[in-house]
Amino acid sequence: MSEQTMRLIEHRPGGDAECLRVAEGPRPTPGPQDVLVRVAYAGINRPDVFQRSGSYPPPPDASPLLGLEIAGEIVALGAEVSGWAVGDQVCALTPGGGYAEYCVAPAAHCLPVPAGLSLLEAAALPENYFTVWSNVFDRGRLQPGETFLVHGGSSGIGLTAIQLAKQFGARVLTTVGNAEKAEACRRAGADRVINYHEEDFVEVVAAFTEGNGVDVILDMVGGDYIPRNVKSLAIEGRLVQIAFLKGSRVELDTSPIMRKRLTFTGSTLRPRSHADKAAIAAALREQVWPLLDQGRCHPVIHATFPLAEAAEAHRLMESSRHIGKIMLDLAP
Repeated sequence: MSEQTMRLIEHRPGGDAECLRVAEGPRPTPGPQDVLVRVAYAGINRPDVFQRSGSYPPPPDASPLLGLEIAGEIVALGAEVSGWAVGDQVCALTPGGGYAEYCVAPAAHCLPVPAGLSLLEAAALPENYFTVWSNVFDRGRLQPGETFLVHGGSSGIGLTAIQLAKQFGARVLTTVGNAEKAEACRRAGADRVINYHEEDFVEVVAAFTEGNGVDVILDMVGGDYIPRNVKSLAIEGRLVQIAFLKGSRVELDTSPIMRKRLTFTGSTLRPRSHADKAAIAAALREQVWPLLDQGRCHPVIHATFPLAEAAEAHRLMESSRHIGKIMLDLAP
């Protein structure tokens, strides 16, 4: 392999995990406001699975390669980049391309590796922390003293949301599917963990809040959870939708939205503008990175796979057996 090429994972859109394979391709070139990172680790995220399966095509200006978050060393700078230097270690939200030895990322979407964290741990941060900050705190407006429910608490998103909500003074409930996942959420700081195979979260929320309901819900399930979420919200409550594992179409009585003055909102991260993502990165650096530097929040990593085993990593993601993050090791 020459200095102008790199190993990467290519895939066939619309394929199953078996279509992921190691290939060789050209190293990308950073644009004026980009950096080129020699990737040490990349995170596996559910949007990668959706893109591979053909249900979530990348934006027209994004890399066709999978991979939305990385950590590694800057090896080249675009002409207009300031504030970073060749040799800096960073983690970054990327516009795709993370499943490769080299990846281009906008300089404004890069963040320093928090004190005490490895590159592996840093690579587990961007997608989850950008998503949770922008949805729970920007869109959901979670305030100290409020009560927060996150579904899927043992996922990377869920564990991040639990930790940040607790650090910013909220009471936290979460839903999980087994005892091992429940314990992981308790370790992350959840005040009440609901095993959805054994309890109805609507009933638990009512009891926990003495009938008042929760102030903010972060939901990635959708389907029949949506009307139950609406029922579980307090007056002036906010439901923030970030995915639809059980589907986006549902029959819903909207009168409680009027009666309780609810907000039903949501977002997806990838289509947002460069400026939006830069603003989220700046807020994280100011508000959240000090918590990571102090060890008050931390990523939870379930498993790390070598690049050649990307298919196995995707199969694990699709199984939902994991607790926390699934990572790729880009070591030669």
